[in-house]
Amino acid sequence: MSRSGYLLVYEKLMDFYGPQGWWPADTPFEMMIGSILVQNTSWRNVEKAFLKLRPYLEERTLYAMPVEELALLIRSSGFFNMKAKRIKAFLEWYERYDFHVSKVQQQDGKKLREELLSINGIGRETADVMLLYAFDHPVFVVDAYARRIFYRIGFNMPKAYDAFRGKVEEEVQGNLQFYNEFHALLVEHAKVHCKAKPICEGCPVFTFCDRRLD
Repeated sequence: MSRSGYLLVYEKLMDFYGPQGWWPADTPFEMMIGSILVQNTSWRNVEKAFLKLRPYLEERTLYAMPVEELALLIRSSGFFNMKAKRIKAFLEWYERYDFHVSKVQQQDGKKLREELLSINGIGRETADVMLLYAFDHPVFVVDAYARRIFYRIGFNMPKAYDAFRGKVEEEVQGNLQFYNEFHALLVEHAKVHCKAKPICEGCPVFTFCDRRLD
């Protein structure tokens, strides 16, 4: 896989969709909570949860809130009892940095990722989303959309998360803004054209896509 392949996808998607301005949140803290709430559900359900959660969406307020009360507020996100426990575990970690995002941003990216992965319920994708969109560390986020799109185009990507991520980062060596936009563009493309049942007509990458649908 040549370096130009990933960049070509990025350029075609950027030309077609334009800058996405992600993550869809008003603050880094809202972004981090949203990255936990969106696990195993749609963003639409997360938005419903935020309608009830937003009046309490402050670090120390949620930190002091009983987990049972938090679970009721985020009920519409699904798996709400489990997610409430995950949010509380994340807050226990975040409290070590006095809930200051700037203090977290100063940490070494590799060390920070290890810390995030040690938190109950924070997997590789969620950790990388936080690293990219809240803590300003340039990483490529591997999600189901990236896997689907790259496979259909014809890229033979590793199955393991870190190997997939490493392959893209080694070839592209992009900056923070590049990875920010690339992830957002892949999500948008998966929603508009490269759906589970793809809409190939008008697709911006159609001319070089292998259209592997099996």
